[in-house]
This record gives sequence, structure tokens and C-alpha cells, in this order.
Amino acid sequence: MSAQPHILIVGAGPVGLTLAYALVQSGVAVTVLEAEAAVSRQLRASTFHPPTLDMLDAWGITAELIAQGRITPTWQIRLHETGEHVNFDLSVLKDDTAHPYRLQCEQAVLSDALEARLKREPSARIWRGARVVDVGQHAGGAWVEVQPPGGGPTERIEAAYVVGCDGAHSLVRKAIGSDFEGGTYPDTTMLVTTHFDFGALWPNLAGVNYIWQDEGTYSLLHLPKVWRVSLHPLADRPLEEEAQPERIIGRLHKLFGAEHRFELQEIRPYRVHKRLASRWRAGRLFIAGDAAHLNNPKGGMGMNGGIHDAICLSQTLVRALNSAPGSAPDAVLDAYERQRLPVVRDDIIGQADRNHARMQLRSLDERRTSLAQLQALIDDRDRLRKHLRNTSMLDGLERARQLAQA
Repeated sequence: MSAQPHILIVGAGPVGLTLAYALVQSGVAVTVLEAEAAVSRQLRASTFHPPTLDMLDAWGITAELIAQGRITPTWQIRLHETGEHVNFDLSVLKDDTAHPYRLQCEQAVLSDALEARLKREPSARIWRGARVVDVGQHAGGAWVEVQPPGGGPTERIEAAYVVGCDGAHSLVRKAIGSDFEGGTYPDTTMLVTTHFDFGALWPNLAGVNYIWQDEGTYSLLHLPKVWRVSLHPLADRPLEEEAQPERIIGRLHKLFGAEHRFELQEIRPYRVHKRLASRWRAGRLFIAGDAAHLNNPKGGMGMNGGIHDAICLSQTLVRALNSAPGSAPDAVLDAYERQRLPVVRDDIIGQADRNHARMQLRSLDERRTSLAQLQALIDDRDRLRKHLRNTSMLDGLERARQLAQA
């Protein structure tokens, strides 16, 4: 690798690839370094919010996501035992976005679309199988040490800036010296896919559903070919035991009836974190996505927030690279953290935490009171629009724009 790219990006998930393509579209050369040999097919995020679809539409990617995804115009909160529910209709946002709905689509579809485009760009390179082992910077640039595929001596690559989109255990975040403050929720999650048609069982079910149930809340998300079920292990059993297929099928039988046949395609148990990096930049080093923040998945804002980070950071870096000699690039570069950190803290982690807390209500009276409050909100169109702008991440982006001007 003799050419020195303007920007090095560590991590080729949806956030790193979004950042790379945004930079290339602005005339900036990039190299993306990724330890994995191919795009991950593991169960990950599947919800795309309206403003994310708006952003990706300019590249023609939203149409590809829609073709392989499922448009979800409504979402629900409901009581399992009684079927009582509130239904949030995103068409209220038709004047706020070109895509007034959620889209359910595997995140790998986005990664595939971005990687295919980057491979056609002469100023972009994706180096898979390359493991970054060290990161640093000096007065004139930043660098990474890379272990090439198959081993051998490491190679140092120089660039103007290095961005870590390298996940929760980010090496770039550690090089920045940033604390990853927060903690882990006491409840874990088991994500399961099945072809069983929950919509036929409950005809008024939405495409995205968050459901109260006495033995633990769960969620149902309808993708084109499968339903995703998120269950929480029972408190008195170890995760390894609860994640066994026979145990999960037993839970589903208890929820929906032993007469139904559940065939499980995939099972992914994972712990849920709430963490925020204290610093997102040090000199020429930056972080974005899961390297900078982790949140509860209820509400589907994690991947979307990372994509919003990437778009914001791309604009920041382009402005810095185009700064006239003698200008103050630090003032330009500082705008990224100033815009994104408060929004992630309050509008993403904060909202996800509130979503989690609501679904932890234990008594039937508390749940019905919450449903009544939500129904009153739905019955007031102005309040509903404000609520949906917030939960659909539109308000957070507007706040970020205002912070940029402060």
C-alpha cells in the first residue's frame, strides 16, 4: 500500500462504510481497514428510521434497502395478556420526511450496497483481513500499524486523519484516551428469528411491536422473510441454558400456545450496554458509532445514530481538509463532538433508556396507565407529531444542526 490516503477508517461495518462513501463523494481518498474477511451476516440492527433513509436516498441506496426490506408504517406497544395496545402511525411525519415510516431490513444489505459502490471508486480501498494493532499521531498526520492477512511484519500507514468505527472495544478510542462511561443493563437479550407468522396469529399486529408480559417483556419485528423475536432470559436461569433452542421454543409455546410449530433459524444472546465515550476526538483521531456510544436496542436507534455520526463527521473532515492555510482547523474539527455527543447522550441513549424503563413496568395497573397516557398522546395530533419526531430521530438531527451554529 504505497499510496497514502487522506483518511484511514478502522472498521468496515455500516458506520465505517457510510463514512468512507460520504468522504469519497466529497472528493476525499479513503482506506478502510477491517479484520473480518467479509461483511458480517450475524443478527444485528434491522431498523432504519426516516432521516437515515432520507440521507441514504441521495446515493440511491434507500431504494435498494426498500427492495430487500419491509416498509413498516406503524409500530405498537401492547399488553400480551389482553391484546390492548396503542398504535403509532408514522404517516403523521409526511411533511417532515420523504420516508414517513420505519424500514425493517438487515444491516448487511446496507453494508453490501456501500461496499459495492466503494469498490467502483478509484480513490477508495477496503483492505479486509487487515488487523489494526496500534494507532497514533504526530504534528502532520495520523497513523496505524496493520497486521496483514496471514501474518507477517506489520505495516505503518500514514494519513491526514484516522477514524475508529471499530466497535465497543475500539482501539482508536483507547488511543484517544477516552473513558467509555456507563454500565450494563441487568437483563440480557436473546434475539431469535423464525418463519412463524405472528401476524396471522394476531391480525392487528404492526411490523414493530414492544410487548409487556408478566414473565418478561419481548418484541416482535417483521422482516420480509422472517420475524425477529427478542426475549429476556428468566432471572433464575443462566443465559447459556435459556438460549438453548428447546428452552426458547418452550417460552414461545407458553406465550402463544403449544399447538403452534416454531422452527428457529438463528439465535443470538447478547448483553445490553449503556455507554458514552467522554471524548470523541483527540488531535487527528476520531471515533464514531459503537466506538463512541452504546444504547439499549429498544427503539432501534443504535445503527441509525452511528450513520448520523458518520455523515456529520464526513462534513467536518471535508471542511477541515478544505480549510485555507492559516485558518483554525481545531475550531472546525471540534464541531463534530459538539454536535453529536449531546444528541447521542440525550436523544439516543436517553430515549432508549426511557423506552427500556417503560417496558420494565411490572403491575397491570401501571401498564394500563401508561397505555392510557400513550393513547391520549396519539389522540392529540400535535403531541403525536412531536413524539414521533423525537422517537424517529428527526429532532435529534435538528438539535445537532443548531449546535453546529452555536
